[in-house]
Amino acid sequence: MKELYEKMINESMAAQRADIEVISENRYNDFKVTDAKPYADAVTNMKAIDNQAESVINLHKKSVESHYKVLTSVAKTIRPEDDPFIEHYQTPPVLEILCEEDKEFADSVSKFIEAIADNEALISKESIRRYGGFYGPTCVVDFALMPGSTSNVVNQILAKLDLPLMHKQAILSAKSWGMNTSYGVGDAFANAIEDGLTAAEATQKEIETLQMVYREPIEAQGTLMDDANHSSFDVRKYMNGYKKEMESVVKAAIDDEVHYGNIVTVPAYCVGDIGHHIGQASYNMVKDDVTLNIIKATAEVIDASLRSNLDNYKSPSEVLKLATGSSACATEYILELDGFNAPMVVDLFNKRFHNYVQQYPTRGAAAELHNCDFMDMIYRGFLAISDARKARSSEKIDFVPKINGLAVDLSPIAENEIIMNPQRYTYPACAITVRFSSLMRLADYPCLLTSEPITATMMTNIIALNKDIPGSPVKGCKNCASATLVDGKHEYCQWREAV
Repeated sequence: MKELYEKMINESMAAQRADIEVISENRYNDFKVTDAKPYADAVTNMKAIDNQAESVINLHKKSVESHYKVLTSVAKTIRPEDDPFIEHYQTPPVLEILCEEDKEFADSVSKFIEAIADNEALISKESIRRYGGFYGPTCVVDFALMPGSTSNVVNQILAKLDLPLMHKQAILSAKSWGMNTSYGVGDAFANAIEDGLTAAEATQKEIETLQMVYREPIEAQGTLMDDANHSSFDVRKYMNGYKKEMESVVKAAIDDEVHYGNIVTVPAYCVGDIGHHIGQASYNMVKDDVTLNIIKATAEVIDASLRSNLDNYKSPSEVLKLATGSSACATEYILELDGFNAPMVVDLFNKRFHNYVQQYPTRGAAAELHNCDFMDMIYRGFLAISDARKARSSEKIDFVPKINGLAVDLSPIAENEIIMNPQRYTYPACAITVRFSSLMRLADYPCLLTSEPITATMMTNIIALNKDIPGSPVKGCKNCASATLVDGKHEYCQWREAV
């Protein structure tokens, strides 16, 4: 197993380092899609070993290869406003391929589409709650089943349907870790209400939009992008080109009896680095030295922690948990260097959320999703660091946070000259908020802290070991920061009821 753990670490860190090296080198340049080739190259080195299903690894590799190939054929660059959608163009084509290849699955999707209309009261209630801010900060495209998320609502509908279990799980995965279009539940409703429609009329708009997303995934995403004034490239041409490139590898996964939930999941999450994490918005963000070095130091904490525990893992999932847990500790530790901590930030973000709802009633459905990611991350780090400080007590020794009993190595932060010298980036005698201010920038865009390329790569490795078990959504309590510290909304979660 040690060989597998080392492979997971090497492949995931290669993806992370490719991103960091490209944005470091190009942060003062104009973004070109071809800048992302180092990431595409890194992914080609992924391979299946031991009991891993090669068909699953190939879904990941072929998706990145197809994405880069097709995207470079339709675009030279991508404007920042268009780059978040880059990872939403893969699940629609894959979902269409599955429906074309399996009539029974297509019939199940059709029955689900009908059921959306049958659940008018549910759609109305959930849309009203999101519009009014009932759930507080919400990750509407959550990879788990938190209150107010699209997957939460989809699960409530699926739970009542008489469909094959695998089909239910695949439909749910397609709007969870799989990203079937950019739509988030409640968006059509909110805009219709603000346009003067009644709640009943707005609910019908919401139902029609949700049905469209599943009835015609590619065209639905095209329509959504038309409405968002996407202009960087022809999104329909991209999706149809990607679909053609992916047909053979999707069919091979079907033949290898890979769970459909994994087939819609694996290709989506791994492509965002090309055009998004490596993109103009990222270049602009890391022009600030402190912001860039927070990303760099966090990556080094992840790497050091993962490698120092090579002899301690008991399962592949522990490798992933330490990867995400060590980054959580690193981010919280940097936050605490300026005298802040997770409870303070969660309180701040929740208060801001309710003001924001009133100022912007038609806010984008995804507006606060990364704030939720950031809060959950630092709260997890806060718990581990607090335990480590308590264990150390007054002894003059290093404190070592632990994730599932595995030590986190925070030394790369102390060794980072820029992070440890904030006085060089503000009024020197008053340099007490520099690192916090950079973390607030990253709170809107924590993708390389959480880290998405690492998580995507490790998840593919784990799914390849369990091809017949759906890897998404997460069927467990996330211990959401806002629900734990501010809003008591645990009872609205669907994690225990997940299909």
